[in-house]
Amino acid sequence: MRSLVVGGTGFVGRNLVGRLENPIVAGRSPDRICRHFAGLEARAWNSEQRTGAEFFADVDTVFHLAGESVFHGRWTAAKKERIRSSRVDGTRRLVEAMAAADQPPATLICASAIGYYGARADELLSEHSGPGDDFLARVCVDWEHEAMQAEELGVRVVCIRTGVVLGRDGGALAQMLIPFKLGFGGRLGSGNQWMSWIHLDDLVGIMLHAAANQEIHGPVNGVAPEPVTNRTFTRALAGALRRPAVLPVPASILRLAIGEFATVLLASQRVVPERISEAGYIFSFPHLAEAFADLL
Repeated sequence: MRSLVVGGTGFVGRNLVGRLENPIVAGRSPDRICRHFAGLEARAWNSEQRTGAEFFADVDTVFHLAGESVFHGRWTAAKKERIRSSRVDGTRRLVEAMAAADQPPATLICASAIGYYGARADELLSEHSGPGDDFLARVCVDWEHEAMQAEELGVRVVCIRTGVVLGRDGGALAQMLIPFKLGFGGRLGSGNQWMSWIHLDDLVGIMLHAAANQEIHGPVNGVAPEPVTNRTFTRALAGALRRPAVLPVPASILRLAIGEFATVLLASQRVVPERISEAGYIFSFPHLAEAFADLL
């Protein structure tokens, strides 16, 4: 039996695929997948269409990472609908296909996000904390609800609530590097908002640990054990690049420049990885300085 990665050509998916043994990769374009991952089997997946029961043939574990990017483009009504539909409706269709399969997979590892918690100031947030009530929080609640329906089929479900992912070849760090390298970096808003970050290697490690450990189910926070304020994060990044960080971006300018998505960058989420730590996962990069030293 093998692993199936839905959304395997994305930033996280590419790195996950590289750490699995002979996985199957699914996405909108099997031809593109085959070009990207030579020698691996590709299967067609479209979150807007129903998937045949044969999609899960010979599959034991599904990693579901597909979804419209929340980072690129202003949050117009159409963009927000794509964000929601690609996650909520797409996950529903995936579980419906599992229900129709002759043999559903044993495990579903589904992406989620710490956006689940909403903006919570200095409150320390674990998997036991309740949800927020903004747009992303409602998306995450409904997204996880659809994933958890697979439990009725006997599938073990884990929802990885991911924080700000730091990696070399994409994600949040890649977008931050250019202004910081040019000396134009600075805190966002007050800089007092908490950022819950994670090194890409640890995020993939958490996914693999959750897939292998049969005792883990339900929500798992995919964050490092040391959340920091935006001010601290900014100084650490500037220091690692040996650049100044003296040009703060006022909240009003940020909202004017990028619209509603500014609420995500200004939200304070002080999240800790309680469940995965209790399950024995050992972080490779628990501290921000170590993560930046490795990545930069």
